[in-house]
Amino acid sequence: MKIKELSATKERFTSGHRLCAGCGAGIVVRQVLMATDKPVVVCCPTGCLEVSSTIYPSTAWDTPYIHNAFENAAATLSGVESAYRFLRKKGRIDREIRFVAFGGDGGTYDIGLQALSGALERGHGMVYVCYDNGAYMNTGIQRSSATPRGAWTTTSPVGKVIPGKTQDRKDLTACVAAHDIPYVAQASPSHWRDLVTKARKAFEVDGPAFLNILSPCPRGWRYPGSQSIAVARLAVETCFWPLFEVEDGRWKLNYKPKEKKPLVEWLKPQGRFKHLFAPENEHIIEEQQAKVDKDWERLLRLCGEA
Repeated sequence: MKIKELSATKERFTSGHRLCAGCGAGIVVRQVLMATDKPVVVCCPTGCLEVSSTIYPSTAWDTPYIHNAFENAAATLSGVESAYRFLRKKGRIDREIRFVAFGGDGGTYDIGLQALSGALERGHGMVYVCYDNGAYMNTGIQRSSATPRGAWTTTSPVGKVIPGKTQDRKDLTACVAAHDIPYVAQASPSHWRDLVTKARKAFEVDGPAFLNILSPCPRGWRYPGSQSIAVARLAVETCFWPLFEVEDGRWKLNYKPKEKKPLVEWLKPQGRFKHLFAPENEHIIEEQQAKVDKDWERLLRLCGEA
């Protein structure tokens, strides 16, 4: 895949939206929608992406677009996809249409997980994209089950009682892979060719597909907006956010750093982790490094790379 090819692709998510400067969500959406030339129906639950791209009377979406409640994007799109299949069977629609949902980690890892699991189990022909920014950013930077351990949020504040979030983040990609659907992948906007290739695969599989994509958030992660892609790349190079796919049950590693960087290099640029560098909290960095190493070794074994 060449950059020239992508640059000639029609934009389906236009400029002029109100996402923060440097927000990963807009980059993720643009890259995903570039991956198909078929008509696309988009479903988007309440969240940063929705409130910033569809403020009445404006919209940044050059696609049919459905806004639904925080928790039921997968259920809504399941109904739309079912209606489409019925109408095709009756001969009332004669063209191929793709269906994609874009949900944040709050609406995917947490309150949307039941609807997502149900849609995957039923086998609907749809792509679900989680743009993972690691908190409920839209409602005030509250912790989610995607928030890394030790991170500051407004509901896991740093103080004398707790040093940020006290729990490890949920491995949602593995949870979805356990549903044994045709295609599951983890991606990052810092590696655009890998991301678009995975989105193309997702749009073309017969059945449900899931993409978990890191979405850097300057506001919630506390770094300058110009550094979003650099921060995303560090997440990959430290193996905090490895790039892999699970295709028909087969795990495959897509990127192996030539030199695995220490986790501290990803933590340092982010203000939400600055308290971890105080002497009394440095043990959390060491424990998180050990967890990243353990998870990486497990992934290598699953992918036959150990």
